[in-house]
Amino acid sequence: MSLFVSAIGQGLLWAVLGVGLFLTFRILDFADMTVEGTFPLGAATAVAAISNGMNPMLATLLAFGIGAIAGLITGLLYTKGHIPILLAGILVMTACYSVNLRIMGRANVSLLGKSTLFKNHFLASLPQYFDSVFLGTLVMVVITGLVIYFLQTQLGQGFIATGDNQTMARSLGINTDNMKIMGLMVSNGLIAFGGALVAQNNGYADVNMGIGIIVIALASIIIGEVAFGDLTLNQRLVAVTLGSILYRFVLLIVLKLGFSANDLNLLSSIILALCMMLPVFKKTLNFKHILKRGLDTND
Repeated sequence: MSLFVSAIGQGLLWAVLGVGLFLTFRILDFADMTVEGTFPLGAATAVAAISNGMNPMLATLLAFGIGAIAGLITGLLYTKGHIPILLAGILVMTACYSVNLRIMGRANVSLLGKSTLFKNHFLASLPQYFDSVFLGTLVMVVITGLVIYFLQTQLGQGFIATGDNQTMARSLGINTDNMKIMGLMVSNGLIAFGGALVAQNNGYADVNMGIGIIVIALASIIIGEVAFGDLTLNQRLVAVTLGSILYRFVLLIVLKLGFSANDLNLLSSIILALCMMLPVFKKTLNFKHILKRGLDTND
């Protein structure tokens, strides 16, 4: 039971990454590699700030702001510097490694004995692992609600139009460069925010904790879409959270089968690849079914 609750709690906390990446991967239609740098950047910022006596809530919000700045740099390199988005993201991601070391002063910083969002009287009174479930649910309800509200505003509709058809968006007077920059800022801000939450839940920050993060975020998006089929945009945002939880259950099952924790990144990549190829499998099976039915009819 405790492992079940823990998987739900972890899924809710990591779902912040999925929602953040959704803005660029699904709406703006490109994969942003900056997230592998902004996740540990958010963790490093929050842990360093908390270690120096800052309120955990303010430290977490500060992490969002620092992540947004990283997204701004990527956006400027992409839109004004005309550097391909993949390369722009890799450049900022690489730079974040050195920045994280500067912020923390060393490769790993512990929060042992420090106050965090998970250490208060109410959460401490909850059963084991229910603190992450409660806080994760609260965070995801707020974030998902704000993103849904934003996408329904005039600015949000311009953002969606930029991802759908840039030429059409420009003809309507939308500054697509600004939309891309805004999307990258909000996306990386959320990724850094998620890094701050995960670091506080784990009790430490490490400069290498961003490795493979984009795969985990993509898994939340893809698994949610595959599991729940055709959805509206708002429903897909909710499905990201559910996909993140399902992904944690898949990892739990994999570990129960006896695989090593060292294989998680490999297994995550395989799971994500299979989920992304599922539409191809369906089309192939459907084609074979139609072909077989046609041959039977001819007979």
